[in-house]
Amino acid sequence: MIDNTSIESLKSSIDIVDVIGHYIELKKAGANYKACCPFHGEKTPSFVVSPAKQIYHCFGCGAGGDSIKFVMEIEKLTYPEAIEKVASMYNFSLVYTQGRSDYGDVKHILEAMEKWYIKNLDKNPVATQYLLDRGVSHASIEAFGIGFVPTGAEVMQFLQSSLLSLPKAEEAGVVAKGENGRLYARLTERITFPIYSPSGGLVGFGGRTITNHPAKYINSPQTKLFNKSRLLYGYDRAKDTIYKHKKMIICEGYLDVVMFHQAGFRQAVATLGTALTTEHLPLLRKGDPKIILAYDGDNAGVAAALKAAQMLSIAGFDGGVVLFPNGQDPADLISKGEVQTVAGLIREAKPLIPFVLEKLIQRYDLYNPRAKEAAFGEAKQYLEGLSQIVREAYIPVAATLLGVAPALFANQKNMAKTKERLSQKRDDVAQLSILKTLLENPNLIDDVLNVIDVSMFGKYTELFKALIRDEKEHPGLMGLSVDESLQVISEPELKSMLCNVLIKHYDARLKRIVADTAIPFAKKSFLIRKIKTDIIPRLKRGELVAYESDISI
Repeated sequence: MIDNTSIESLKSSIDIVDVIGHYIELKKAGANYKACCPFHGEKTPSFVVSPAKQIYHCFGCGAGGDSIKFVMEIEKLTYPEAIEKVASMYNFSLVYTQGRSDYGDVKHILEAMEKWYIKNLDKNPVATQYLLDRGVSHASIEAFGIGFVPTGAEVMQFLQSSLLSLPKAEEAGVVAKGENGRLYARLTERITFPIYSPSGGLVGFGGRTITNHPAKYINSPQTKLFNKSRLLYGYDRAKDTIYKHKKMIICEGYLDVVMFHQAGFRQAVATLGTALTTEHLPLLRKGDPKIILAYDGDNAGVAAALKAAQMLSIAGFDGGVVLFPNGQDPADLISKGEVQTVAGLIREAKPLIPFVLEKLIQRYDLYNPRAKEAAFGEAKQYLEGLSQIVREAYIPVAATLLGVAPALFANQKNMAKTKERLSQKRDDVAQLSILKTLLENPNLIDDVLNVIDVSMFGKYTELFKALIRDEKEHPGLMGLSVDESLQVISEPELKSMLCNVLIKHYDARLKRIVADTAIPFAKKSFLIRKIKTDIIPRLKRGELVAYESDISI
């Protein structure tokens, strides 16, 4: 069991924007952050994260809570599992009153294996010489914790002699179960590159063969700690430089990162044997850097660069593309001492959008009208994914590449959607402002209840009741709390709004009384006179009149 004090200490040390930003791409929106909700399909962002209140709320589906609740929902974990997951993300050491942490066991095994792999590299002259031949210095080998995995038998022997649990080693991705049900060691006879979370916690390994294995690189499998689609190799070492210089270099391999850093390009990172995906975007967004894609110039590199550049530009990133010539990669050029050449290529990176347009259009024979039409359609579709201002700026570029008139790219506005948005019924801002004020200043609730009844709030009655019951995790109240369009009002403004609510209420009541034939004449005359000559005039003068239930018909 996790100690409660430890849980509270964890909660106070984490930031909800950082936690949720690990999973989805958040964009600044005033004092809050917004995104498309990960819990239901939507195209217009209605998911709001409040750093001030450390809560999130979706105005579409009603999901809401704190950092731990989000991790529980997104990862489908129990509360203790979510606590341990968040702690592992931040290298936070939890205190247990009894039992042990599964995450702690997995991390312990990974750390033990890392130390052992490093020792094995020193004992293997072939692996060490391979690294030196590639230009990797001894200092870089030590700084990046590069190691070596020997044979499978030696791995299993080490685990057993170190009293490390084999089931936990399987959870850590160090061993795997074969078709016969027996465990075998992973990454054998490979140079290893330890992979860390953005906060610096060891989560897995990448392995590079030196025995001409068909799979040149393999990584740890998906585990509790390791998700290659949300990680970038070297990010833990590069992030300070990325934040400082607002630039990130993304390359294709571990050695590229090591050599970039060795040459002074300390903002370099790499994907983990997979293409850049939308799952990487939250991590790329941190620090708002300019993204430089530094890929090999072969067909595979060009295809990967095109796909990544499309995704990044549509997501609103600024940056460029560098394709290294003659089948070389960054590590090759740096190892040959051509650091200035690499620096020049990085400086002259082709901007993302022109790169995409050129590569898309180059695939077609523009002398063939049908092919030209297809190229136009693909370019137009890409441009329509960009923001309006950016799209307008690059239409002339696309038109020039295609040899067509820019007017062909004109886009008709969707008037139907615009009218639909304008015709949507607006919420009663006054009532919601009153409720938000009471939410922030609960000491005013009793004063308000002296002059109104909760039923006066119509469709917001249940929300008002939840506020009175102090249901802090009520979805509507959480939404109210993070809604920046509603302001907390002063007491004089509150009094004025309450008067207006009461005037509206008594005007409606007056009409009902006049129309109700079941009310005796004498009582009807009294109620009409009471409302018209006493209550409403006093309210119009700014005097709050205590709610009288017998006036309500």
